Formats: sequence, C-alpha cells, structure tokens
Amino acid sequence: MWYSLAIIIANALLASSVWALPDGFVYVDQEIPGIRVELLYASSNNFVGRPINGYVSKKAVLTKPAARALADVQADLKLFGLELFIFDTYRPQRAVDEFITWAKDLKDIRTKAEYYPRVAKENLFSEGYIADRSGHSRGSTIDLTIVSSSSPFKPLNMGTNFDFFGSESWPKFAGASPEQRANRLLLRTLMLKHGFKPYEMEWWHFTYEKEPFPETYFDFVVD
Repeated sequence: MWYSLAIIIANALLASSVWALPDGFVYVDQEIPGIRVELLYASSNNFVGRPINGYVSKKAVLTKPAARALADVQADLKLFGLELFIFDTYRPQRAVDEFITWAKDLKDIRTKAEYYPRVAKENLFSEGYIADRSGHSRGSTIDLTIVSSSSPFKPLNMGTNFDFFGSESWPKFAGASPEQRANRLLLRTLMLKHGFKPYEMEWWHFTYEKEPFPETYFDFVVD
C-alpha cells in the first residue's frame, strides 16, 4: 500500500516539474485577467490544418516584461470600449519544426485557398512567411488583434484573417480600405507606445523590444 502511494506521489511531483513554467515566464491571464485568447495552433483552424505539436493546452504564456507591457496596451484600449484578442504567444520550437516539415511537403496544399492563394508553397521560406527560428519561441512575441468589449464581441476589420500569407497582410498594404488602415494603425501605435516592435509582413505580429531572452529558443510545453 505504502509503495503504491509513494509511486503516485512521485509521479505527481514529476508531472508538476515537467509542466512548470521556466523562471521569467507567466500565464498571460495572470497579468491581464479576462484577456481573450484563442490559440489557433491548438486547433485545426490554422494554415497547417491540424493541431500543432507542442500545443497541449490553450493557455497563453509570455515573458513577464512582455505580459506586463501588454497589460498596459489592454488598459489603454479598455478606455474606449475595446480590448485585445490573442492568437498566439510563446511557441515551442517543436511547433516551428512542424511548420518547417509541413512547408517542405509540397503535395499538401489543403489550406492554400484560404491562407496563401497567391504564394507558391515552395516560396514560403524565401518570401519570409516561414522560418526555421521564430521570435515566438523566445517568449516575447505575440500575434493579436483588437475586438470590441461588447457582448458578443466583434473584431475590428483588419483586412485579412490571422496568418494570411500575402501582401494584403502587410501593415502598410496600399490596397487596404481607410477603415482597415486606421484599425491597423491603432494596434500598431499602441503596441509601439508600450515597447513592442512590429513585423512589416504581418499586421498582427509584435515583439517586445526589451525581451529578456533574445538569443534563447525554448521548447517547453505549456500544460
């Protein structure tokens, strides 16, 4: 009996150590209670078309300074009846590796019409849409948009869906409507104000400039 109990306790301790966040990381909802999150790579609703390796839970994780800066962005938006909606935060390296494997499989084009209709799959690397390293794996990069705080909430019109590979997703895309340009500028302005730098090919993508782990690519899994 005591032997079985000891095994149970040991397994529980092992599980807790496996799933503990590394020092310097936090769950985003601890810093921003009520933050809206839908990690699309934990579902089949993404450009690969299936749940991605490493996305065990749907909890958003960031480094502490990035999460605290994001809380300031949320506070600014709340004054105007708006708030943030998160698509992705920390991304384990194993997920990036799966993206690479998918991109090299030129026969799998199930999601082409929705996510990259005008980009040849073999060019996703050369055109900067897929890379073998991602800032997300350093823990201070985030993909997000703005939504209304009303119920049901409504996303602001940004012109494309998240992870659309094409010039239409560039923050300064000339073909965007005045409303779309204004909404992208609002997100960009607030993120810049609070210490995030944008990526010029994706209106939703920002990295905290003072990231604490600029050279480290993590691979821990979030439970």
